Amino acid sequence: MQFRKTIIGALLTCSLAASPVWAAINPNKLGAAYDSTNSNVIFKVYSSRATRIELWLYNTATGSAEKARYIMNAGSGGIWTASIPVTILQSRGITGTIYYGYRAWGPNWPYSSSWTNGTGTGFISDVDANGNRFNPNKLLTDPYALELSNDPTTSTMTNANIYASGASYRNLDSGIYAPKGIVLAGDTQSIGTKPTRAFKDDIVYEVHVKGLTMNDTSISSSYRGTYKGAGLKAAYLASLGVTAIEFLPVQETQNDTNDNDPNSDTGDNYWGYMTLNYFAPDRHYAYDKTPGGPTREFKEMVKAFHDQGIKVFIDVVYNHTGEGGPWSSSDKTTYNIYGMRGLDNPTYYSLTSDMQSPWDNTGTGGNYNTHNPTAQNLIVDSLAYWRDTMGVDGYRFDLASVLGNTCEDGCYNFDKMDSGNALNRIVNELPPRPAGGGSGVDLIAEPWAIGGNSYQVGGFPSGWSEWNGSYRDTVREAQNELGVVAITTGQLATRFAGSSDLYGDDGRKPWNSVNFITAHDGFTLKDLYSFNSKNNTQAWPYGPSDGGENNNNSWDQGGVASDQRKAARNGLALMLLSGGVPMLVGGDEALRSLNGNNNPYNLDSSANWLNWSWNTDQSNFQSFAKGLIAFRKAHPALRPANFYSSVDNNGNVMEQLRWFKPDGTVADSTYFNDSNNHAIAWRIDGSEFGDSASAIYIAHNAWSGQVNFVLPWPGSGKNWYRVTDTCTWAEGPNQVRSPGFEDYIGGENTNYGVCGRGTLVLIAK
Repeated sequence: MQFRKTIIGALLTCSLAASPVWAAINPNKLGAAYDSTNSNVIFKVYSSRATRIELWLYNTATGSAEKARYIMNAGSGGIWTASIPVTILQSRGITGTIYYGYRAWGPNWPYSSSWTNGTGTGFISDVDANGNRFNPNKLLTDPYALELSNDPTTSTMTNANIYASGASYRNLDSGIYAPKGIVLAGDTQSIGTKPTRAFKDDIVYEVHVKGLTMNDTSISSSYRGTYKGAGLKAAYLASLGVTAIEFLPVQETQNDTNDNDPNSDTGDNYWGYMTLNYFAPDRHYAYDKTPGGPTREFKEMVKAFHDQGIKVFIDVVYNHTGEGGPWSSSDKTTYNIYGMRGLDNPTYYSLTSDMQSPWDNTGTGGNYNTHNPTAQNLIVDSLAYWRDTMGVDGYRFDLASVLGNTCEDGCYNFDKMDSGNALNRIVNELPPRPAGGGSGVDLIAEPWAIGGNSYQVGGFPSGWSEWNGSYRDTVREAQNELGVVAITTGQLATRFAGSSDLYGDDGRKPWNSVNFITAHDGFTLKDLYSFNSKNNTQAWPYGPSDGGENNNNSWDQGGVASDQRKAARNGLALMLLSGGVPMLVGGDEALRSLNGNNNPYNLDSSANWLNWSWNTDQSNFQSFAKGLIAFRKAHPALRPANFYSSVDNNGNVMEQLRWFKPDGTVADSTYFNDSNNHAIAWRIDGSEFGDSASAIYIAHNAWSGQVNFVLPWPGSGKNWYRVTDTCTWAEGPNQVRSPGFEDYIGGENTNYGVCGRGTLVLIAK
């Protein structure tokens, strides 16, 4: 996520319950769970500042009053506990599913025995000098709840004011309609066998779980847009060559009021970057929405991908929460109170030095307090739950620089060397996957936020991979800003070879660079080469959307459709031929377009869902993408573990890659550093990698006109054979040649003319 999303309506924050699988990670067993005999339900919640907490129990998700109330016992370390026999619950009319929430009192609103919900008895202030925001009129969700009953606002309850503090709203009671935690008994749903593939060998496919299948008529209509439906696309993605699917946020968020009515408010929360609960899978994406259904169905989906050898990554948002920020910049009293804010505001949120407002590095209302040990516990515990119970293989961390913050209130400072920051704690307690593959998790950071020293591309600690924003910008500028931005062949070479300038200085490797040309946040691949500027004010279903980056390094290629397709092939080819881990955006393999909208965070619409009905050009492009992915997977020389160098038995450094000028001579620093040069070629020695090709040669011409390349030595007794040429003349369904069907080109010193803005790929055999 970058900084262009607007905060919508009412959102929430909570989480999950303890489970034997991750009890070692969650030693206090926070949450709600049956004991080992299933005779009692044990509730545990954290608050270091509350003076009283009550557990309220319900037998329905929404619309009904509580069935029972219990005073929680305050224990050591800020842990509040209640153990309720199942027989007692049954005697109170609570049978079947148990729904629950908390009411909390504290210094700014002390408990009074005469208080009844919906009154202001005991009230002193909405916020006190220490940042406390207790309000017993707000039913609070458990930050460790396994599932939630409903969103804060629904189609039948649209009054978001009931969750607010401030003079106009503090006495409004939210209990009947507020989201409630659900006590789950656990399940035995298999998540299959987790892939252990090294991250360097992955092809990542970023997509929205709902958008993946909502337009797919090959899937039963009842399964479209669900976890179950997503699992049914595993075979397609495996056939495309994808090895890891990365879902946009799947943790609970406010989205049940999303709609497709072009005449209604279009400020919907489609992407889902306002998390209400860090454990619960979002019910909105479940075909089975009964209690426990979303959890079982998510795991069924994970198994479907695992059965195809595909890892499952999820996009997680630990830099801010769905509780959001102040309702207005001039009012320090009116805030949403869903969960953490009402339990222990200064623990869970970074505040300004006067403790009256959130510290905001996210542009979405305020920072999560990532340097507080208790707030960190919630991060680590929930990550472990998704890994161990839900079967997730890795994570992409939204605005991850906030996790490197080294102070809590009144300041922000990223420091990767701080052993107490969340970044290092995550690595220490959730071991990353080894370089050669095996058990562990893949950790991917979006390495920026807003302001301060938060732009940290290349600045994360060991164990972390990153979205390489420098790769995106350099390739886009070289393709689309010729004569406007001075990009040297040396800059391109550094990015193509794995960005050693960013990741080599602290022991990280090329595969710590996640290379991307596009992401969910910005233009699609087709639109990047079809629009000179964003087009976000258009009518539904392509808009309107607010915000969006103004400087996209995009260009419409003069409006020539064939050149637009060629540019898209070049961008995709360069990414798939570079050292690092490539990431495609769902639909880019078939030239998906949003008609120039570069910030469709709010569009839960048919235009924003993937299109599965392709025309000839789209089918040809999908064939091109599939062929190049297969080529990358077939050649380990394109997936280096190190920066294209090795050490022989005598300690000599063996260079595995050599750069060439178009005339066939070796490129030197003078050529690399001259921004007037726009053509570069490189030869990778495949023998060093045990590659089936003794050498791979790639020539890229960023000039507008054709450039003649003189081919280097292919190896003793070998000749060069063409795998693909992205130029318009070669466009068609078989543009990438299958193994054994490559086109003979010739030997050393053969001339090959590469068209303007074209890329050539050869192998030696």
